[in-house]
Amino acid sequence: MTEMEEIVEERINPAKEQNKKHDNEASNLLRAAHRSSKKNFTLTDVIPQIITSCIIHCITIKAGINMAYSTILLDGLESDNGNMKVTESESSWIASLVTITLPIGSLIAGPLMDKFGRKIVSLVSCIPAAISWVSLIFAKSLTTIYAARIIAGIAAGLTTVGLVYISEITHPQIRPMLLCLNSVFVSLGILITCCLAVLLDWRQMNIIFFALECCIFLLLFFVPESPYWLVCFQNGMLNEKQMHKMKHNLKRLNRRQTIYEEECLRIMETCKNRVTNGEAPKTIAVSIKNYFHKFTSPEAYKPLLILFALFLLQQLSGAYVVIFYAISVFREMGGTFGKSFNEHGAFVMLGIIRFIISIITVFCSRKYGRRVLCILSGIGMAISMFLSGMYMHFAVWYDENGNTEEIASQKWLLLFFVLSYICTSSFGFVVIPWTLIGELLPLSIRGIGGGLVVSVAYIMMFGVVKSYPYISKSMSIESIFFSFSFMSLTGTAFVYFFLPETLGKSFSDIEKFFSAGARKTPDANSEQP
Repeated sequence: MTEMEEIVEERINPAKEQNKKHDNEASNLLRAAHRSSKKNFTLTDVIPQIITSCIIHCITIKAGINMAYSTILLDGLESDNGNMKVTESESSWIASLVTITLPIGSLIAGPLMDKFGRKIVSLVSCIPAAISWVSLIFAKSLTTIYAARIIAGIAAGLTTVGLVYISEITHPQIRPMLLCLNSVFVSLGILITCCLAVLLDWRQMNIIFFALECCIFLLLFFVPESPYWLVCFQNGMLNEKQMHKMKHNLKRLNRRQTIYEEECLRIMETCKNRVTNGEAPKTIAVSIKNYFHKFTSPEAYKPLLILFALFLLQQLSGAYVVIFYAISVFREMGGTFGKSFNEHGAFVMLGIIRFIISIITVFCSRKYGRRVLCILSGIGMAISMFLSGMYMHFAVWYDENGNTEEIASQKWLLLFFVLSYICTSSFGFVVIPWTLIGELLPLSIRGIGGGLVVSVAYIMMFGVVKSYPYISKSMSIESIFFSFSFMSLTGTAFVYFFLPETLGKSFSDIEKFFSAGARKTPDANSEQP
């Protein structure tokens, strides 16, 4: 048995005494492994992590489809010659039901992923999604559509497990980049929906989405379970079989021996800390009490408050409203932006831009970090929406009956401003908050806390999406644009003053930052735990 293995065995057995000599040996070995891996870090070393992350991220495609499909479904029902004509109130429910039920999936995802594992919950998320698409294929009443949207929301909520899983299997040097892939795959879902809408009607699209969900379900069988879960969520009892499986999965994800050893020691250190802190409750009462203490600790409630505020500002900035009601928003802007470029063409352009910018964001996040992208994104959103509002204010005249008359015919310029808003929002402010869930929250509450944050975020989204049709009737479109601009600027200020940088930081660094109550972000050169 090697020196590293002796240290690992010492750490995974809670019954053994932890002496200072072994702790020092483990600490020195981990520092050496970290320096070595960081110096010679190559793309080849983490190809398994990249492939695994992409497969897991496929479950979030359904979230993007749900967003973009709302406007396709509403447009299809409005032009349907059948009996399913919908009122304004019914339309708002169809669009927003998927957001209000999503918290149900997010809340149950936390306990489920801690109890049964990250991989199992990822597989389970595909089942209700498939049921929702089958229901829509054969839908003949508004009640069936409501039920399908409710089930689709629950399925999307379960995809919260993806952020937790990827944050646990990836190396700190590439974790920001791979977490940002979440937005890429959400954008891919939006793009797929936009493109299919040009070729198929809303019923035919459901068949494609059902087949896609079945393919994702089969792909998920090839990913390993999270090594963190295999070690840290076994009620303090780690047997030889579980240890062997953890090492096997860790080896699949880390090809180089030094990186494998570093990750192994990091997991053992986390496991030891959980056992030392008594994180293996035996009764429900003790479990609730322990969770209360965890959530009231600075390293838990501080990032939670930051995330809640960030998501509130994100929703009020209007980025998701434009996606959920894209076709109707483009119609309010005039509908035709050229000789043959109408609201449907603009909708496809929206999907393409969001997808391309999301890919660019993945690479930028690894180089520039979270704060810079969010600040640039917020400023870009504020400017784009302000210019859109100014155009509508000076180029469109309203008569006393509420009818509009174009003073300027350069509608393509207005479309450019709105698509610029989509572009800049996809560069950071819409993407980054979701990826921060897997980084800011400590491991001890990441499952339940992540589900809670996503639930609150989608409740906020429900409020904004549900109320938009009524707000658009009481406010002019330029007033809405100016409001989005102001909230984007407010979000930028919040990021500048309160959001810490997480690029290159280990989970331990981030927890220490919040527990210490420091004003500055952790030292980028600090050692891994």
